[in-house]
Amino acid sequence: MYISGWGNFPRIHSKVYRHWSINQVQSAISNSSEIIPTGLLRSYGDSALNSATLSALSLNKILNFDQSNKTITCESGVSFMELINFLSRYNLTLPVTPGTKFITIGGAIASDIHGKNHHRSGSFGSWVQSIRIISADGTIHNCSHTEEIDLFRATIGGMGLTGMILDATIRLVPLKSTSIEQITFRANDLKNLFDLFEQNKDAEYSVSWLDTNSTSDKFGRGVLFVGKEINENQELILSEPKLNIPFYFPNKTLNKLSVSLLNNLYYRVNNSGRKQVAFDEFFYPLDVLNNWNRGYGKNGFIQYQFVVPKEFSYQTITKVLKTMHQFGISSFLTVLKLMGKSNDFLLSFPMEGYTLAMDIPLSNATLELAKKIDEIIIDNGGRLYLTKDARMSEEMFWKTYTKIEDFIEIKSKYDPNNKFQSLQSKRLGVGV
Repeated sequence: MYISGWGNFPRIHSKVYRHWSINQVQSAISNSSEIIPTGLLRSYGDSALNSATLSALSLNKILNFDQSNKTITCESGVSFMELINFLSRYNLTLPVTPGTKFITIGGAIASDIHGKNHHRSGSFGSWVQSIRIISADGTIHNCSHTEEIDLFRATIGGMGLTGMILDATIRLVPLKSTSIEQITFRANDLKNLFDLFEQNKDAEYSVSWLDTNSTSDKFGRGVLFVGKEINENQELILSEPKLNIPFYFPNKTLNKLSVSLLNNLYYRVNNSGRKQVAFDEFFYPLDVLNNWNRGYGKNGFIQYQFVVPKEFSYQTITKVLKTMHQFGISSFLTVLKLMGKSNDFLLSFPMEGYTLAMDIPLSNATLELAKKIDEIIIDNGGRLYLTKDARMSEEMFWKTYTKIEDFIEIKSKYDPNNKFQSLQSKRLGVGV
């Protein structure tokens, strides 16, 4: 069947293995010369794509729930939506969640996802207690902070390249609220936006939208959303999308003019103020619209997400926005977040600083723009998020991720024939 990541680029034909038992997983791995695990295919580029893929969606059971110790063990194909709804009955929840609830536990671990609270709670991998994984020879490994530590450090953030995650045990946190007190700050320009982030650096949650089109005294204007949990006890039920985009928009629907109009509208409707919003609305605003990625057309889009150290963040983002202006290319879905300290996982993305994510319709000009921005990110000590990447060069990857050789050494130990591969890993030269 044809599959793609969320950006619809690239799109390839793949033999998809679906399984209902460990024996079937082992058989699929044994019968493939190369393979990569997949979940709900919400990574944007080619990190979960190959000629053979191993779907985790049938591994969808909760295996053990320890309410008193606040841990849960579940199979890798369980979605965040399913898990959060289950846990809310016991006033518990996941400590870290990204911008969509339609991802799997296995995908969250492989991507070492982060959320609006990374500056306080770190990445998802920091809350993983243990993992059970099938390696290339069919062996089942139990890895954790104390057992097969090398495999544990390589698997979290390892993009599925160390083996197939069967299940994992996750530490949980109390669910204080099913609503969030949201404070909105409208920033006049980029400097004002950075100042607001620093003034609210101790907030439980923070995230901002940024206008990539604005110039002159409005350059880099944006809207910062700060969230605080409200103490209340109501059952949390996350919902399916209420609306659907049934077809692909024409490829040039999101052009500089239409994005400029949307940016102006979004900035104007988000006035500074305070209000109470639902859990779903605060954490997953785009989930209300099913297949929203079709709005970028059949050609698809790239999400360019980078992080740079804090001391270089303002100057780097300024250079990135000015480069976009030079190319005449805009992004409507542009998200800026504050990030906390990095962790010890070998291919994990976060570092202390700021991360900017931009969704840009695919074109030859977009790919040329991305190359120019690459140079800025490299010069300022940053890196790109593998989960969002669809086109980074091997040279950039090896310059910006400093623990690749350690990762490859561990991968070769558990996968000496390099069976677990993706289009991305081939492009980036992650071989053994």
